[in-house]
Amino acid sequence: QMAVIEFSRNVLGLKDANSTEMNPKTDNPVIDMMEDQKTIVNKGGTMRLGSWACQLVPDSIARKVYKSDAISERHRHRYEFNGKYKEQIEAAGMKATGLNPDTGLVEIIEIPSHPWFVGVQYHPEYKSTVANPHPLFVAFVKAALKHKKEKAHAKMAK
Repeated sequence: QMAVIEFSRNVLGLKDANSTEMNPKTDNPVIDMMEDQKTIVNKGGTMRLGSWACQLVPDSIARKVYKSDAISERHRHRYEFNGKYKEQIEAAGMKATGLNPDTGLVEIIEIPSHPWFVGVQYHPEYKSTVANPHPLFVAFVKAALKHKKEKAHAKMAK
């Protein structure tokens, strides 16, 4: 969520972009509570919990990491990517690469021009253990090590 907020502020120039969780009166609620949840009074009733399906976009980092076109991941949150901003955000370079097939909710964002910029709405740590780390964590560490190695080689070439 914070990645979308910061991208909206710094790339789109929406200086007041925010989540309605932190600023209910923001003029640019790039993260917002789902419309159908806004009338529910009890906080627990508004929470999106459990395992939800996610369809992955071809040629995305997520698709390569998962080696699948569809996944299911666990959620525990109240606020979502505001679909009203999707077209504007994607035009500026941040892509929605994982979507819930039933609701269209954005589950994964990436910046394809960056070596590794992946943000997820769900909680990969819920499906991760020391003996069996989540694929996103493994891929992130591999990407960091690759970047470090490439940086060292570039430094030596100078």
